[in-house]
Amino acid sequence: MTEGWHGDDYLILFGGEAPKFEKAYALSDLLPGYRLLGLKGWDDFIIEDGDGARFTVPTVPVLRRHLSSFPLGSGREDLTPDSRFHGKIKWHITPVAFGGDPSQGDNLTWVTLDQHAQLVRFWNQKYRALARDA
Repeated sequence: MTEGWHGDDYLILFGGEAPKFEKAYALSDLLPGYRLLGLKGWDDFIIEDGDGARFTVPTVPVLRRHLSSFPLGSGREDLTPDSRFHGKIKWHITPVAFGGDPSQGDNLTWVTLDQHAQLVRFWNQKYRALARDA
């Protein structure tokens, strides 16, 4: 796993650990046919389709209609490490998709990757349950 700044974006690239994180995030349930490459700016997954095209998609909600092309090269970009953020994920306690405030205030906390995976699964399940009931 490699993490750091790539221009204005903080990236976490999972490398050889990607299959472990795909399972932790339940990506195959959320977006079948896509592989997980990493995280961009803490709020978006970096994913790849079967043809090798790369995209970002918000971590909550993970919906195909929110795919955005992402020209990540080989996945081995030079990243500028930043010890302030190493091993941390910025998380909106109430996700923006649920009306949470995106500013850095009472709605912001820092979590581990394992906690992030649990939160992403929880909020995506909640989103899908609410969408079914609508």
